[in-house]
Amino acid sequence: MPETAVRTRRTRAGGGAARRAERTAPRHEAAKFITRNIPNFEILNDEALEIIEANAETVLEEIGVNFVDNPAALETWRQAGATVEGERVHIPRGLARKLCATAPSSYIQHARNPERNVEIGGKTMVLAPVYGPPFVRDFKGGRRYATIADFQKFVKLGYMSKWLHHSGGTVCEPTDIAVNKRHLDMLYAHMTLSDKPYMGSVTEPSRAEDSVAMSEILFGKDFVAENTVMTSLINVNSPLTFDSIMMGALEVYARAGQACIISPFIVGGAMAPVSVAGTLTQVLAEAMAGIAYSQLIRPGAPVIFGAFVTSIDMNSGAPTFGTPEASKILYGAGQLARRLGLPFRSGGGLCGSKLPDAQAGYETANTLNAALLGGVNFCLHACGWLEGGLVASFEKFVLDADQLGVLHSIAAGIEMDENAQAMGAIREVGPGGHYLGCAHTQANFKSAFWRSGVLDYKPFEQWDEEGGRDSMQLAHAKVERMLSDYVQPALDPAIDEALKAFVQARKDSAPDAFG
Repeated sequence: MPETAVRTRRTRAGGGAARRAERTAPRHEAAKFITRNIPNFEILNDEALEIIEANAETVLEEIGVNFVDNPAALETWRQAGATVEGERVHIPRGLARKLCATAPSSYIQHARNPERNVEIGGKTMVLAPVYGPPFVRDFKGGRRYATIADFQKFVKLGYMSKWLHHSGGTVCEPTDIAVNKRHLDMLYAHMTLSDKPYMGSVTEPSRAEDSVAMSEILFGKDFVAENTVMTSLINVNSPLTFDSIMMGALEVYARAGQACIISPFIVGGAMAPVSVAGTLTQVLAEAMAGIAYSQLIRPGAPVIFGAFVTSIDMNSGAPTFGTPEASKILYGAGQLARRLGLPFRSGGGLCGSKLPDAQAGYETANTLNAALLGGVNFCLHACGWLEGGLVASFEKFVLDADQLGVLHSIAAGIEMDENAQAMGAIREVGPGGHYLGCAHTQANFKSAFWRSGVLDYKPFEQWDEEGGRDSMQLAHAKVERMLSDYVQPALDPAIDEALKAFVQARKDSAPDAFG
């Protein structure tokens, strides 16, 4: 046999092997944060917005807000021109809005891998996973208290999820580690198991200080002093109350130039009025007071206008999600945030369902679509949320993370270049033909349509032969496949050792506390 023939055969075999290896190799592709090429949906006209803004100023001036157990905050407000009566702060009309004006309209949050940096504000949308559940659920183990091993699995899944831009914070609460020390293990997991941006701890001011210190080890002290490397969640204790723990964490982050989300946490009908307009008034008053305080601590500190609002079932008292009222509030809050010139946080894959079932799918889709159309810049709880936020679900995590690709596609808008117009294809096929074999289809079919990486598109016969798996079973298989393919992103060993030493030293400095 001629040598050239042998060489050709070997080349073909090698090419096939290479293609097979490429198809089966672990993929850690990460999409860039969303930049919207579509308009925001604006539900309120100018008159309605002006009424809500005027009412919020009345709330701040006449009713006031409480800053509890925080004498230093009260004195800061007094020096800024507010009237302080006990722990109640009355903010003169216009003062909070004036203070909010020093906050940036957008900022860059840096990741340890610069390719994963995100811009928060303007037309961007950054997607982060579920935050805070004490329980987890999976296909095999059911519902149980979360552990650090569960937490680490979620961080790995987040790292490997293409459409997720952010590693998040307390993706689940690892209850097998002492309350006063678990933040160290969570931060270490985010810093080492992923190279995406992350959130800091807010459950006690000293834990925020630990978050800054660990970030200084990871990025370098000088870099952290000049750049934002954390975006952390500060919840308002609605109605109209700012507690010393959350405000203490805010003070730490603001002084360090790190970003905070000031987010009223509202269940409509229980913690705010039942009406959309009344709730929006309270949301605006609370957000402006918190944002203004951050600027009193450090003018120019990056901050996000947050709104986490859901309604309540008046029969059971349970919170409800994916409702039209929640979407209306989200749309309106987005408009109010933009009029302040601030980034906006809301939305997520929210649902009240106990399982990743039809209820979960409907409610999640309603909220995610509203977040996209409502101009959300930082979308927390984008994947994994179950049972009103009590549970982080592995299967729902990958189902949601997969569907986040739909948001990317819709946000891109409609291309109108010569290729997209497809006039050549229309001419080539003509009346009565089909487009499957035309040149335009052959050139574009690989990228023309978004395709799920989890859901089933197979014919019934093939689906039935493969076990007739539903979406939860498909998602469970995806979870196991992703975790088996996980490869940890490289980290300088010296930095890793320094992080470990810091964590150990902080753990050794105090006894365990589980309360």
